[in-house]
Amino acid sequence: MTTTDAISDIAATPLELVVFDMAGTTVQDDGVVEQAFERAAQRTGVAERMPWSEALGYVRDTMGQSKIDVFTHLSGGDAELAQRATAAFEGAYAEIVEESGALAIDGAAELLGELRERGLKVALTTGFAPVTRDAILDSLGWRSLVDVALSPVDAGRGRPAPDLVLTALLRTGASCVQAVAVLGDTESDVLSGRRAGAGLVAGVLSGAHDRATLKAAGADYVLDTVTGLRDLPPFRAL
Repeated sequence: MTTTDAISDIAATPLELVVFDMAGTTVQDDGVVEQAFERAAQRTGVAERMPWSEALGYVRDTMGQSKIDVFTHLSGGDAELAQRATAAFEGAYAEIVEESGALAIDGAAELLGELRERGLKVALTTGFAPVTRDAILDSLGWRSLVDVALSPVDAGRGRPAPDLVLTALLRTGASCVQAVAVLGDTESDVLSGRRAGAGLVAGVLSGAHDRATLKAAGADYVLDTVTGLRDLPPFRAL
């Protein structure tokens, strides 16, 4: 299916479910993920496995993916070390959230509320473990704004596999993948949406990856922020 075909199909299929990434898409990142990775790498010895500049490049390239998968690579395939580093990452991220609080992308909360008022289902997905995901939701007060929030452990595989999107569809009862829109700031987010067969996949420029990367991954649209969803044909047709 060409990008033009995808846009045409979703324009003809009413939206039922919108699946948003969290950090960098609906939640401000501002380097917090990188800080948490560095703290975890230092605390567990992962930082000794490769130069940090090389490790950081890999972290940036794989933003949006399951953290255990990222640490498995950074630790040279050492599964036990990867598990410890992932736990340390979750702890470090929680520390940073506790220190400064989670901050929403401007207009994101209002958009989530508006979607639900219009009768759509809203899902949040993330590469974080449930404990970190829930700490962010509680910090933002977003529990009432979403129908489901999913981590890789809830779905089977993390991004770029399609599992998170498809699990969101199943959990919310959406009728078909063509009625699902996926928005995220990373290549992995876009690939996950495409592999799930979502009717609309949009990249956003508020996080990790640039326009060229998101388009190359297959994004139908690239938006400055998630609030640009309001200007797309499927939303205007609601």
